[in-house]
Amino acid sequence: MSSSAAPRVVRAASARRIALAAQGFHGLRPAGPVTTRSLQRVIDRVGVVQIDSVNVLVRSQYLPFFSRLGAYDRDLLDRARDRAPRRLVEYWAHEASLIPPATWPLLDFRMQRAHADAWGGMRRVARDHPDLVAQVLAEVQGHGPLTTRECEARLAADVVRPTEHWGWNWSLVKNALEHLFWAGDISSAGRTAQFERRYDAVRRVLPPTQRAAADPASRPAPAEAFVELMRIAARAHGIATVQCLRDYVRLSPEQAAPALETLVGAGELEPVTIEGWNRPAYLHVDAARPRAVHAEALLSPFDSLIWQRDRTHKLWDFHYRLEIYVPAPQRVHGYYVLPFLFGDRLVGRVDLKADRAAGALLVQGVHWEVHADVAARRALGRQLEQMADWLDLDRVTGPGMEETR
Repeated sequence: MSSSAAPRVVRAASARRIALAAQGFHGLRPAGPVTTRSLQRVIDRVGVVQIDSVNVLVRSQYLPFFSRLGAYDRDLLDRARDRAPRRLVEYWAHEASLIPPATWPLLDFRMQRAHADAWGGMRRVARDHPDLVAQVLAEVQGHGPLTTRECEARLAADVVRPTEHWGWNWSLVKNALEHLFWAGDISSAGRTAQFERRYDAVRRVLPPTQRAAADPASRPAPAEAFVELMRIAARAHGIATVQCLRDYVRLSPEQAAPALETLVGAGELEPVTIEGWNRPAYLHVDAARPRAVHAEALLSPFDSLIWQRDRTHKLWDFHYRLEIYVPAPQRVHGYYVLPFLFGDRLVGRVDLKADRAAGALLVQGVHWEVHADVAARRALGRQLEQMADWLDLDRVTGPGMEETR
């Protein structure tokens, strides 16, 4: 990757616009109703959509599509995930994520390390209860899709649920299912309304064009997969450092470095320097380079635009910290805080809650950056009204509304 010529310098403002265009924030939103084809364009751009169980506003996987497309029927996304032939399947990519079916076999290297890298309960059940794991696999392959409770009922399992750690009180059957899911032996046919995975055989989840990947022997070798995963990340970033690229699907430096060298050698990535950033960066040769971007969007705390916090800070001068897991007295900006994108800058953050019983979108707090102006405040007001309508809430209220006027 060495070169006698110094990498050209990309101005920070230009890098911001390239990044926004790569993530689908450049261009007009659909004039009419959002269709499955509209969602597919977003999927093709971002490549990975993070899932999270927090539902204080709306499940996080729905928000990136609203941010880029405006109001849409959330059932469209559910159908893309839950109905054959699926446009999205679930696996551990960045974190728990929705990914195109073609990406799933690229993560076989992670599946092969389920016994070593999965969380403790999954490793223990595979080590200590292999017979149970085999029984669970047989039940899912023979009778899926099944939720954990349905699988437990079929096995008539003796479920012991410790209560001292509410988030981790999984039964042995749940741990077995999660081990098999991590290992790629089973997949998810979607989620219930209560956010439970519906485990199913891989051959029934993958669409016909990808069904051969149910056989581990047909999946790409790790080195080939790393190149393709870095290629997906590079397209989704437009311009990025190696740290940004490998964070997209959590690759290690050792996995990412040869893949990056391959992409640079093939001319797909150009080494550049981003103004104000002391790390080497890489520009995708096909990245759009707009002269201006004007976006107005509330971003999920788990939006792929802001996954890599150092990149968010360097490109937008925006220090973002997820405070969901911070004790309430120590929070600075709130519990479920959405950054607000206006123009090509991150200009503020909003702590939101959907009070479904009262039919209200609660604006619990708004914090502006110093460069936010009156136009940004009014734009936030419009976006909040659109979000309330999208979530079938009757009004927007709360102390933070004073900051939108």
